[in-house]
Order: sequence, then C-alpha cells, then structure tokens
Amino acid sequence: MAKMTHEKLTYPIRAWTIWLLSAIFMFYKYAIEVSPSVMTGTLMKAFDISGVELGNLAASYFYAYLLLQIPAGLLLDKFGPRKTTTIAIFLCAVGNLIFARADSLIWAGTGRFLTGIGAAFAVVNCLKLIANWFPFRQFAFMAGLMMTVAMLGAVGGQAPLAVFIQKVEWRYAIELIGIAGLILAVVFWIVVQDKAPDHKREKHIVPSRPSFFDNIKQIFQNPQSWWLSIYSGFAFAPVMVFGGLWGVSFIMEAFELTHQSSAQMVSLIFIGFSIGAPFFGWFSDWLGRRRIVMLWGTALALIAISTVIYVSGSSVCLLGFLLFVFGFSISSFLLCFTMIREVNLPILAATAIGFMNAFDALLGALSDPLTGKFLDLHWDGKLVEGARVFSIDAYQTVFLTLPIYLLISLFTLLKIKETHCKPSYIVI
Repeated sequence: MAKMTHEKLTYPIRAWTIWLLSAIFMFYKYAIEVSPSVMTGTLMKAFDISGVELGNLAASYFYAYLLLQIPAGLLLDKFGPRKTTTIAIFLCAVGNLIFARADSLIWAGTGRFLTGIGAAFAVVNCLKLIANWFPFRQFAFMAGLMMTVAMLGAVGGQAPLAVFIQKVEWRYAIELIGIAGLILAVVFWIVVQDKAPDHKREKHIVPSRPSFFDNIKQIFQNPQSWWLSIYSGFAFAPVMVFGGLWGVSFIMEAFELTHQSSAQMVSLIFIGFSIGAPFFGWFSDWLGRRRIVMLWGTALALIAISTVIYVSGSSVCLLGFLLFVFGFSISSFLLCFTMIREVNLPILAATAIGFMNAFDALLGALSDPLTGKFLDLHWDGKLVEGARVFSIDAYQTVFLTLPIYLLISLFTLLKIKETHCKPSYIVI
C-alpha cells in the first residue's frame, strides 16, 4: 500500500518533468528556427550573399526538417522518445556549432541542415510523450501549453538574441546555443522514460503495433489526414515567413524603427502565440468543437497581418497590438495536431503528427527562398554596410503571399470534418 501511495505521488511529478524537458527542446528548436530574422544583414555581410541566398540558407533548416518528419514519427513510434530524441538534440546542437564556425556559405548551410535534422523530432517527440504520460482528455491543453514554451523560445530568438548579438559576436552567441543543446541532450537521456507505467492499460492505446507500411498506408488513405496537413502548412507558413525571417527588416523599413525595436515588435507575434495556444486548446475542449475555433482564429489572423502589411500610417502601438493579435489568433491552428490524433489510430500518433508537420516544413522550405528571390527582383540597388535593403513597395508586393496562404487555409477548413473532441478510434 505504501509503495502504491508513493507511486501515485511521484507519477505526476515524473510526467510533468518529462513534459518540461520536451517543452525545453521545443523552446530550443524555435529559438534556433527564428534566429536568422535578427541576423539578416549580418549574415548577408558575413557570407557576401543576396536575398535569395539568405532565403536558401534559412530554408536549408526546413529542407532537413521536411525530409525527416515522417521518418521522425516512425522512429519515435519504433524506438521510443528517450533514445531517438537524445540523438536528435545532440545533432541539433552540433549543427549550431558548425554554423557558428562556418567560413563559407556551404558550411553554414550544412550546419543549418544538421540543425534541422535534429529539430525535426521536437514537436513529434513532445506530442508523443504527452500521449504516453497524460490522459487523452488533456491532450489539446497540454499541446497548447507545449506551444507556449515553444513560442517563448521564438521570443528569445528575437529581441533578446538581437541584444546579445550586439554585445558579443554573432558566432559566439550561436556557439553558446550549441553548447546549451549538448547539456540538454545529456539531461534528457538521464531523466526521460518513454511511457507511463500504466500506459498500456489506457483504453485509447492499441496493444499491437502495425508494420511500417501499414502505418503509412493507414495515414495516407485517410482524407482527413491530408486536409488537416494542408491546412496546417498554409496556416503556419506566414508566421515563419514574417516572424521567422523577413518581419524585422520589413518593420525597420516600413516603420523606421531600430533593429532592436523591430525585433521586439516581431516578438509580440510569438508572445501572442504562447498565450493563445493553451487558451484555444482549453476553449475548444470546453466548446466541444475544434473546426469553428480554427476558422475564426485563422480569419482574424488574416485581417491582422494584412493590416500590418498594407495599411500605411499605423502607429507603433497599433502595430504591436496587431502583431500580438496575429500571433494569438493563428495559434488556433495548433488544434489540427489534436485533430489528426483524433482521426487516426493512437498507435500511429507520432507518424500522423510527423506527416502533418512535413507540410509545415514544406511551406517553410519553399517560402523563405521564394520570398528572398522576389525581393531580389524588386531590389533597387540600395546597400547599407554591405547588406541589401529592400523598399516598402517590394515587401508589400512580395508579402501578398501571406494573405493568400491564409485564404487557402480557410478554404481547406471547409473540407475538414468536426471531431467534437472525440477520438475516431477506441480500441479496447
């Protein structure tokens, strides 16, 4: 009896500790992902590159991220989060160290690519461990809370990193980030366990394990997996194009703010996202519906980002408010990660989430270099300290893709069926 009481007391502590370490990896991943946005001029000067080359350098992260998404889910389902994710964190850290020491664009791209390989496991790992350690009914809220920590990482990769880079050389800053990743990998290996002791007794867990091809076949044959993934990719892409790379330089030009102040403005996107993610998880559970929440959230995000880009004369206060609203409202898209788990067998959770995340990576991998290419085409020849500076008109023309992406995601929602917050499969 004393042993059972002790287990009941330590179980929640263990679950939350494992979740926290996974969320810290999310924090780490997003800080790295958005970091180029505060170094656009620095990187262009350091490697003597154009806008499209900078876009390709940033996108090399997403190329790896894209290629590894479905394999990441399959590896996590097969070998478990502890082994797989420890290696992933290690690769992510090593990639940062290579990037920090790179003396050519090829080596810089290699470092970003290796970082993307490791980062590809972050989201799937955290959602897998939530599924393995927390009750099914808590999944949406815990996934939202996960994104709160993740978006705080994105905030850290904006204004705080910009300030840090101003005080120390950018290579030294990235090197310290790499060392922090090595420490996280060691702690993750020591602390994390793959699943709760009573995990197999949960009703929603499937006792048998399908083969590799069965996993892929079942997900591919489910139309809802495709529609949810397409929605996810187009809904999240504007966050990464604007918040992850080009937003800081646009705000500097359009609103005549300093680099640090522009980074602070962009940080409001991720602050809004960090607040909205758990709120929409809780709210959709309370409402008993997910699609309508995603619909209104995406529509509001469309209005907010379009106003930022195309309504001239906005005050700095209004700019900050709109960027916060954009981040807060678009965080509703995260509900699709809960929905794809609800429409696929629980044993396929990591693979299904990896399949969806691949679409996010695909849009990111395509959008960053395309944005850079189009900006280069509209470049008027202006240089500041060796880096290209693009005009407001160029940004407004190129950023037309962002509202188009959100409109596509809204139309895609019409094809998505409401789950009413219930799993499609319950196997006893």
